[in-house]
Amino acid sequence: MKEFSPIELKRMTDDMIINAIGAFIRSERLAKNLTQEKLADRAGVHRTTIRDLELGRRSTLLTLIQVLRALDQLQALKLFKVSKEISPLALAKLEMKERKRASGAMDDPLNLTDW
Repeated sequence: MKEFSPIELKRMTDDMIINAIGAFIRSERLAKNLTQEKLADRAGVHRTTIRDLELGRRSTLLTLIQVLRALDQLQALKLFKVSKEISPLALAKLEMKERKRASGAMDDPLNLTDW
């Protein structure tokens, strides 16, 4: 399936995006040779929910996730993963703060060896 370009996405209204999601769901359902009823059973939703989703009617995020899971298309959500990447400068600063050698002073904090 062809991806939208960034320019196309910026020009799309919310309703156009919802319609594109519906078209994607329909295309994947048909590619897997599933009826709306069969997909609804797999997703745990009603058939009319699948119909409405495919027609570009508003739905819940949970419903979309259930349908994507039933279609084995959860990878469509891969861009939503948040990962904290540390910059090379911040990494270098952290490495500078790491202990490089032991001082030995902390071995006997109460100075009990003199007793």
